[in-house]
Amino acid sequence: MIETANFRNGLTIELDGEPYVIIYFQHVKPGKGGAFVRTKLKSVRTGNVLERTFRAGERMNPARVERRKVQFLYGTAGEYHLMDMDTFDEFVLSEAQMGDSAPYLTEGAEVQLVVYDGEIIGVEAPQTVDLKVADTAPGVRGDTAAGGTKPATLETGLVVQVPFFVNVGDKVRVDSRTGLYVERVE
Repeated sequence: MIETANFRNGLTIELDGEPYVIIYFQHVKPGKGGAFVRTKLKSVRTGNVLERTFRAGERMNPARVERRKVQFLYGTAGEYHLMDMDTFDEFVLSEAQMGDSAPYLTEGAEVQLVVYDGEIIGVEAPQTVDLKVADTAPGVRGDTAAGGTKPATLETGLVVQVPFFVNVGDKVRVDSRTGLYVERVE
């Protein structure tokens, strides 16, 4: 059993029979009344985010979520082919099972397969990924003074806002949790 005092970001708990990951928590001790913990929980199955308040000291079960290292091989027409790095078993996932991770994956990328009660419920991409810029408007000299951004289409089809100095062919680092540009990579 996990108490609210042991909450931390990234902890997976079971709530109403479903696995949830804590993405934000705050211990609140008001001047009047008992202490409580305000949380934002993300469903591991659906990706939905909900806000929930727990009384201080409340206990809940940890979710038995297993993460296995797999390699992304290739994707075709809504199907994604992956290989278990330990057993070398290959399997196919649908777009729904891939979730938000699909636009961040290139061939050969290592990702985490999320398994709950023997059922594959998702794939977690690395926190940051390096992708090549496939298409963007050319940067114009003097545009960088304003510190603005422009849209860029990356090799996987993902569109992100990048600074004006980024050109076609450059590699950029993107945060897969937020979908935002981090830096240009050499």
